[in-house]
Order: sequence, then C-alpha cells, then structure tokens
Amino acid sequence: MMLLSILALAQAAPTEPVPAPPVLGALPKQALPERGCAAYLWAVQDQRFVAMVEPGRLRIMLDGKPTDLAAAEAGGGGGGTLGLASTTRYAGAGVTATLDMTITQRETLQDGAIVSDASIRLTRGNQDEIVVPVGGLVGCAPAAR
Repeated sequence: MMLLSILALAQAAPTEPVPAPPVLGALPKQALPERGCAAYLWAVQDQRFVAMVEPGRLRIMLDGKPTDLAAAEAGGGGGGTLGLASTTRYAGAGVTATLDMTITQRETLQDGAIVSDASIRLTRGNQDEIVVPVGGLVGCAPAAR
C-alpha cells in the first residue's frame, strides 16, 4: 500500500519542462540566386531541406520562423569554392551557427557542385549545442554562354 502511495506521489509531482535545444525546421522552396551561387542543404538523417547558404548569409528555419544569420567569420583560405567558404561562422538573433562543408565540382554538373560532406553546429544562449549532419547541392545563376 505504501509503495502505491509513493508511486502516486511521484507521478503527480509537477516537473519543470526542460527547454529543447534549437531544432532546424524545414525551409520552404528557395530560389536560385540572381547572380553568384548558393548552397542548398538537407539533413542527412531525414532528408529535410534545412538551410540555404549564400556568401555572407545562412538561412535556416528556427522555432518555425525563417531566420537569416549574417556571416561573422569565414575561413578555409581564398574565396572558397564558387564563392562559398569551407568554414563560416554566422551570428544573429541570439544564435551562433558554424557551417563546415566540402564542395566538390564535377564535370557532369553545369552551374553548380555537390556538397558531399557538411555539418551545421548551432548554439543558442544557455542551451546545448546541436550538430546537424547535412549534404546537398550548390546552384549558381546561369553563366552567359
């Protein structure tokens, strides 16, 4: 009987909800840039379209809202591949994101390339950092022929 009382008390005790870490939502369809190139990234785990990257900007869906983060620091040497750095840190709206990606150009792809290996590290305030493995494609505005 005492055990049942303890179980009932344990189940009735209110618990504080633990804030969930930031989760990348699915972005709606995005257009190709008018000039230059952009990377379109899907989550490896479930194939959701989670990010679009242009030089100087990362667009993600955070808390159900499209969020643009400005580039704070780019690395990887030179101008990167197709104008996109291999490592870029973005910040804004209380969020810091670091994108590491490998862009591979292939002769069979016209006006673009493959993002063969990439990850987005996302940190917000006092919450846990999450790492989302991603992959995708780079699409470029058609070159004049």
